[in-house]
Amino acid sequence: MTLLPSPAKAVSPPRTRSRARRNALAGWGFAGPFAVVFALVFLAPIGYAFYLSLMRDRLIGGTSFVGADNYLQALTDARFWEGSARVGLFLAVQVPVMLGIALLVALAIDSGRLYGKAFFRVAVFLPYAVPAVVASLMWGFIYGARFGLVGNLNDAFALALPDPLSPSLVLASIGNVVTWEFVGYNTLIFYAALKVVPRSLYEAAAIDGAGEWRIVTAIKLPAIRSAVVIATIFSIIGSFQLFNEPDIMRNLAPNAITTDYTPNLYTYSLAFSGQQHNYAATVAIVMGVFTAVIAYAVQLRGMRKG
Repeated sequence: MTLLPSPAKAVSPPRTRSRARRNALAGWGFAGPFAVVFALVFLAPIGYAFYLSLMRDRLIGGTSFVGADNYLQALTDARFWEGSARVGLFLAVQVPVMLGIALLVALAIDSGRLYGKAFFRVAVFLPYAVPAVVASLMWGFIYGARFGLVGNLNDAFALALPDPLSPSLVLASIGNVVTWEFVGYNTLIFYAALKVVPRSLYEAAAIDGAGEWRIVTAIKLPAIRSAVVIATIFSIIGSFQLFNEPDIMRNLAPNAITTDYTPNLYTYSLAFSGQQHNYAATVAIVMGVFTAVIAYAVQLRGMRKG
């Protein structure tokens, strides 16, 4: 039996290996600064928060490892679930209203039939430039039944308008503030997506006899579906992060907005008022996981092809 010589293995020339090494180093040189900053400002805080969530301060013995006890406590915490349910209701109502208004405004601007389009576009986006603290204070004093616009209207016209800062209406009042702030931001996203759609599609549809409503439903809305999904995900994340508006307006409506009104407000109160840093880190991580799961589910649902 004759053995055939095995073919010689191909050896990369030294020049090729050296070029590949230089390319890899160049790539890490570009990505390295971002990776370092990402690790320091994103991964490290999450890791430290997870470490804190596994510990507990005790009166005797100091800080000790408790494993998943803090997570079991969070999952059975009625105050946490009440705040989460309140935020869920806020999300279910406020996000569709805000995105619907933003979509209508974007379609109106894109139609080319709006008088003073440039001024209207700036006017709609301007509230987004107002800091959340300023917007909350401004609207809080407008809502005031004793010191604000609502109270002035009641006194001037002998009316009995309901108090927007009452426990039954304060969530809707906060939703109005958030909608006022972010309609312009979402309008900008939708309008930018509409500008990318080729105008030739509109002309072809018009030649075929399609009206404005048919063009909107058959061309414009499907074309900006990705932008709508992105805006929805951002809005969901923002709803779960609700903090600034209730925190500022809590001073104006202390009987309506409690320290556990939202999960973020509850976490802040635990950490800085109650000095329960370990449990606050646990609640924050649980809420972060809930937010990520819901946002990912919405993304999968939105990107699914019909």
